Amino acid sequence: MATPEQAHFAGTLLRWYGQHKRALPWRDTTNPYHIWLSEVILQQTRVAQGLPYYLKFVEMYPTVQQLAAAPEDEVLRLWQGLGYYSRARNMHHTAKIVTDLYGGRFPDNYAELLHLKGVGSYTAAAIAAFAFKERVAVLDGNVFRVLARVFGLSDDIAAPASRKVFQQLADTLVPPDAPDIYNQAIMEFGAIQCTPVMPDCLFCPLQQSCFAFNHGMVQELPVKAKAKAARPRYFHYIVLEHEGRFYLRKRLEGDIWQGLYDFYLYESPDKNLPMEALLPELQQAGLEVDLSQLQAPQKEYKHVLSHQKITARFYRIKLKKRLKDEVLQETRLAPFTVHEIEELPKPILINSYLKDAKILVYL
Repeated sequence: MATPEQAHFAGTLLRWYGQHKRALPWRDTTNPYHIWLSEVILQQTRVAQGLPYYLKFVEMYPTVQQLAAAPEDEVLRLWQGLGYYSRARNMHHTAKIVTDLYGGRFPDNYAELLHLKGVGSYTAAAIAAFAFKERVAVLDGNVFRVLARVFGLSDDIAAPASRKVFQQLADTLVPPDAPDIYNQAIMEFGAIQCTPVMPDCLFCPLQQSCFAFNHGMVQELPVKAKAKAARPRYFHYIVLEHEGRFYLRKRLEGDIWQGLYDFYLYESPDKNLPMEALLPELQQAGLEVDLSQLQAPQKEYKHVLSHQKITARFYRIKLKKRLKDEVLQETRLAPFTVHEIEELPKPILINSYLKDAKILVYL
């Protein structure tokens, strides 16, 4: 049972939310499919960036059955630019499970929602609270920050063991009569009032009871261990062109960008690689390339992932004849027209190169 202080906390947030909440489409529905879509898209994505994607997915796939029936390449293409593509693949897989095993209806409680692939404790809680009004606390980065500051929790939020501490407190704060609105309120409060770097403490309705404010620890809380430095990787792409078609291949499992398309790749420990150094790699792959026709890279492309920092260079060459069938089989390359390339799901780094090289011209 919540203490008077905890009840005051919840009531204050509900009043604040009524005055300050942003108008967002997933807040005007109890449709679990739409709520689930929004939560998957907004994981590790800002609202301003995720909103157009949410609207595109709802328009393209109004029901979970339509998402389940869509080709994976189409789903990944629509997701392009959001990153963390495993979210899209898991989302697509989960849509099939909901369609095939649950008759197109999402489970209506937290415990059963957890059985769905790609649905963790956060997403399950969000669907249960927002769609079915179950009294369960939603814990995202915003909520961790608010709880740590207001209640003075110094547990490392990056440590799995700390989740239990925060979850126990969070669950006691959820009012039984408004779990949906309260969870939206605390998440919104963290997003626009109790922000990571410059929280608006001067006009905060929780100022008097906030541990961090009263102890000068606003910048120290929440405690989060520093992530490991990103590992550098150097990609050297061979862009093979023949009679207006470009050779690309679909990336396999076991590495980044699974299921997306890129060019023939030689990964090297060396960032600066003379073009002559590419010749043995190309010959081994059966690619008959005249280095004198190889266009040197015009610029570097960088892309930072959670634990990797990619630096890519592109070497473009026009082939005098098409690649042999055995080479295509060995390298898994396939020729695509410019229009076909536009429809393929691609890493944002590849997309940037295609636009810079005027291979793709967006109307």
